[in-house]
Amino acid sequence: MEVNKQYDFLAGEVLAFDKDLDWTAFQLVAKVRWMLSRKLGVKRLKVGHAGTLDPKATGVELLCTGKATKRIEALQQCTKEYIAELTLGATTPSFDLELPVDATYPTAHITRELVEKTIPQFVGEIDQVPPVFSACKIEGKRAYDLARKGKDVALQAKRIRIDEIEILGFELPRLTLRVVCGKGTYIRSLARDLGEALGSGAHLTGLRRTRVGDYEVQNCFSLEQFAQWLETASIALPTADLSGQTKSNATKK
Repeated sequence: MEVNKQYDFLAGEVLAFDKDLDWTAFQLVAKVRWMLSRKLGVKRLKVGHAGTLDPKATGVELLCTGKATKRIEALQQCTKEYIAELTLGATTPSFDLELPVDATYPTAHITRELVEKTIPQFVGEIDQVPPVFSACKIEGKRAYDLARKGKDVALQAKRIRIDEIEILGFELPRLTLRVVCGKGTYIRSLARDLGEALGSGAHLTGLRRTRVGDYEVQNCFSLEQFAQWLETASIALPTADLSGQTKSNATKK
């Protein structure tokens, strides 16, 4: 965050967090809302996230407060970058480590050259079917809620954009990729589809979002760092005017 700036969370701020493993975006929002409400002395503060990051993923999660929640849709359109670790030769129903392996496949035929030849078919604008264990909605209900209840979930393919896929490491059964993509891309689905294209199966064993637009993970808060920052930051405190409406005009450190 900027030095010598006064922050007004009611007027609206964008906060960049490095989300921890096994946290959901909703849990992060709830925790940050509680921390800010306590600091500001208000019962409720509007806080929302600009795009869900899976529990088994870490990295950049953008939170908007107050009137900045109006920027959420624009932030969701930002290009994103991920570092993804895939395990070839095995699949899970969730396409990651949330659920156990349900099938295994041979991998002896997979070479780096085969991976390099296969990857280009996933670069550009492509149709991608989201995971059934995802936040996609079906008749108003989350797909993962239906899937966890054992119900059949059929999701339609969506048009997404992948700008770049770079191989960072290859040592069977591990494959590490850097992926730059647009809104709505599921890296878990990319793992599934790439595994099938390689004549095997695959699932994610690690995923880290390293960038959203101009927000980079090395500049993001951990929750502990954010708590410490709140103790010393210059923050506008809310006051009630004669109409009873809450405004920000005071400063607290």
